[in-house]
Amino acid sequence: MQAGHATREGTTKFAEWAVGKGLDRGHFREFRGLRLSSLGVGTYLGGMDAETDKLVEEAVLQSVSSGAINVIDTAINYRLQRAERSVGRALARLAGEGGIPGAREALLVCTKNGYLSSDGELSKDFWAYIQDEFVKPGKLRQEEIAGEAHSMAIPFLREQLRRSLANLGLGCVDVLYLHNAAESWLPEIGYGSFIEKLGEVFTLYEEEREKGRILYYGMASWSCFRVKEGEAERVNLEDAVEVARVAGGEDHGFRFLQLPFNVAMNEALTLRNQRVAGEMLTTFEAAMRLGVGVSTSVPLSQGRLLNHTRVPALEGSKALSLIQFARSAHPAVVAPLIGQKSPEHTKENLRIAMIPPLDEPGFRETYRGLI
Repeated sequence: MQAGHATREGTTKFAEWAVGKGLDRGHFREFRGLRLSSLGVGTYLGGMDAETDKLVEEAVLQSVSSGAINVIDTAINYRLQRAERSVGRALARLAGEGGIPGAREALLVCTKNGYLSSDGELSKDFWAYIQDEFVKPGKLRQEEIAGEAHSMAIPFLREQLRRSLANLGLGCVDVLYLHNAAESWLPEIGYGSFIEKLGEVFTLYEEEREKGRILYYGMASWSCFRVKEGEAERVNLEDAVEVARVAGGEDHGFRFLQLPFNVAMNEALTLRNQRVAGEMLTTFEAAMRLGVGVSTSVPLSQGRLLNHTRVPALEGSKALSLIQFARSAHPAVVAPLIGQKSPEHTKENLRIAMIPPLDEPGFRETYRGLI
């Protein structure tokens, strides 16, 4: 079990080490005193098999060892805990094999809880696992499950955190996201009740911060921060931040947001749907105003955007151009997250670390007509 968490000193040493290897200094940006790569590695998709386990482990290892990435994203339900375990093995190797300055303190390791997950390494039926591991021990009740998929029950989330830490081999996770909670619960209980439940969850997260098991927390979402004001599934970010202030004071830990963003799903940049102090802002603007950093998902839309005819190539690569779009769109963006498994794709994507991000005029000019 590795102790510690991401620190200013550790992430700065990593960034300087990477720059010394020839990576672009602008590839690293500061948030909450941490120097973080403007690209993160995601671990969502893949089969429930040992071959995929190894590919994920090696992709994380390759991403970090190159100096290009010190942001790692996973979730307890990704590949039914196998993704977390693959990340855990990579982290153990990074700490044990040397070559990475202060390996644990250099990395921002993020995971998510909320979705029900069985164990992908067991042959046990999904619901039999949930019954035996959570319902029978009194950590989850049937009425605490939304859509047969998600729970915000406090004993359940506490147990999921315990399992995530064990899977990752860590004593503390740097960012714990509540995973697609609004999308799961708003249709069933409405906005007011959802905000109340969010307060209970954030209170738990603040308690876990006090115990040293979480550094920061956030909300990972699909649609709730991308739809218009007035739509039933929308969440106002200022409301969530206020819940965190009540739970943890001005020094609360709600500092991260995750949402989809790419050339086809650009609402976070273009849609004014967030009300902050009475002013309508985009989600990126609201996040920056409220002190929340944004990690964006699906920059390539799982490869579908590689066939987008209007996306310009960057150094001969549309993948690099799509990553450049995601990381350069707004200063609120901490890092786009890209799922990569094959060594070839990983090597191509990591080339972005050699290329400076675009400033706002350069971004507007390069991607004119796409936004």
